[in-house]
Formats: sequence, structure tokens, C-alpha cells
Amino acid sequence: MTTELGLPEDIQACLFDLDGVVTRTAVVHAAAWKATFDAFLRERDGAGFRPFTDSDYDQYVDGRPRADGVRSFLTSRGIELPEGTPDDPPDTQSVNGIGNRKNELLLEKIRTDGVQPYEGTLRYIDAVRAAGLATAIVSSSANTRDVLHSIDAERLFDVRIDGVVARERKLPGKPHPDTFLAAARDLGVEPSRAAVFEDALSGMDAGRSGHFGFVVGVDRVGQTDALYAHGADRVVKDLAELGGHS
Repeated sequence: MTTELGLPEDIQACLFDLDGVVTRTAVVHAAAWKATFDAFLRERDGAGFRPFTDSDYDQYVDGRPRADGVRSFLTSRGIELPEGTPDDPPDTQSVNGIGNRKNELLLEKIRTDGVQPYEGTLRYIDAVRAAGLATAIVSSSANTRDVLHSIDAERLFDVRIDGVVARERKLPGKPHPDTFLAAARDLGVEPSRAAVFEDALSGMDAGRSGHFGFVVGVDRVGQTDALYAHGADRVVKDLAELGGHS
């Protein structure tokens, strides 16, 4: 049985990813990653370098913590770099340096173009809260609080588990389920009573391995089959499709 929110009746909490689910920043992230990796590969391999692709983004980077994304992609190309430290300057040839370079580009794009929310998601979260369900934002981004503040959406979430919190608590990022499990724990809800909302394949993997009660895949880029293959119970193009109109 499902409720008017399109969820199983025993769901008590909803755990939302940020980029691509709440905000239209997934495309901005992808563009920043491409610019970063293409510049690195061009400098390393010359004009004949093999560019970073949309498939690379989906498979190796999307939804993962910044350093994990760098490491995963470089490994796929047989490239090894020193880890460095989270404080590495963005011109450092290290895993953390490349990640920080990407973050600089991302913040520049956000400052230039601003952040837009998905209105269907905001309406759905309002309905979720009106129905008495708890809510959390779960994102690998260290910029989560600033992004939510920019769209006046901090008030919509009882708990925030983001890149900053994950680093403080030493939580591995997606595809590991630990950040979602931490959000459920902070809300006082068993994972089997929580629903996960994600657009990234790594987020689907996290939802499945964490044994959450319901996993919703949000298909913004035409990857419905892949989202189901990675563990989605239902895939929608917009959360408004689930119901819960307030």
C-alpha cells in the first residue's frame, strides 16, 4: 500500500540528495568536472588527449565525495597521483589538488549563474513535512549549507549530512550507505522506515546496500534503466509525479 506521497505506508522519514534532486546543480557539477579533467589530461597527454565524457561522469564521479571522484576517474585511466591533503592549492598535482580545482570552478559558476531549485521537489518536501514525516538532506557536497541558504531551503530539513559533516565524522561517501544511515540515525528512524531520493547511480547503490525501505531514482538525464539496475524501487522524472501536492 502507498500513501498520497507515493511511499509505502510505514515510511517515517525522507532522505534527499541535493544536486539533481533538490537543485539544478548537477549539470553545473558535470561542467566543472569536465573543465577540470580536460585541462589536466590536455596538460598531461597533449592535444591528442581523450576527453572526460558524460559516461565518465555518471560512472566514476556523480554523487561521490570530491576526492573519491577524482581517484575513481584517474584509476579508470590508469593514472596515479599522490593523495595530498584537503588543503592542497588547486594547482597542486594531487588527488585533493584536482578536487579543489574543480570546486573553485564550481563556485565560480554558481556565483555567475546562481542556483535554481526544482520547484516540484520543494512542493513535494512541503507535503512530506505537512504529513508529519521527518526530512534530511544528504549530499557529498561541502557547499550544501550555502546552496540551501541561497534558495531559502534550510528550513525544509531536520538534519543535514553533507561533505563537511561526513569529514568530521569520518563517514565514507556514496556508493557506501554511511551518510544516509547517519541521517536516519540522527532522525531516530530505522533505515527500513526511511526513503532515499537520489539521481546518481552511486546514490542508488547506497540506498540498496543500506537496506532502506524505499529508494526513489530521479531521472534528469535519461538513465531510467540504469537507476532501476542500481536499486531503485521507483524512478520518476520529477518528484511531483509521486503526488503529495500541497
